[in-house]
Amino acid sequence: MKVKQIMTTDVSTVAPNDTVVKAASIMDQLNVGSVPVTDGSRVVGIVTDRDIILRGVAKGKNPSQKISEVMTSDIKYATPDMDVHTVADLMAENQVRRLPVVDNDNLVGIVAIGDLAVENMFENEAGEALHDISMGTRH
Repeated sequence: MKVKQIMTTDVSTVAPNDTVVKAASIMDQLNVGSVPVTDGSRVVGIVTDRDIILRGVAKGKNPSQKISEVMTSDIKYATPDMDVHTVADLMAENQVRRLPVVDNDNLVGIVAIGDLAVENMFENEAGEALHDISMGTRH
């Protein structure tokens, strides 16, 4: 099975100059833990609830600081035609629970560990990936 068959395609994003408050608000509205950061349709990073806490709140930063100050810019991503087994391995190896899906430098979706678990046939891979992510194991 390919990533394009399980990814979410309706993805909300923020720009590097948007505020942390805007990203947090999107996360709250959508009940998600991350938002891709884009410049146009090109992914330049991802901001997670953890990024906001550790790189912003914990350091006493202003909530109106720019996303570019807290985002993770060295991100891994999937492509629509990647096999889901490969994506599970990539998530485990990089200790991430979600990956932007990029095609020709454009954001086309996002895939989360939960997307893998929803597909019964990939439940073991999702469980193993989540275990590796949680335990900090790198392959």
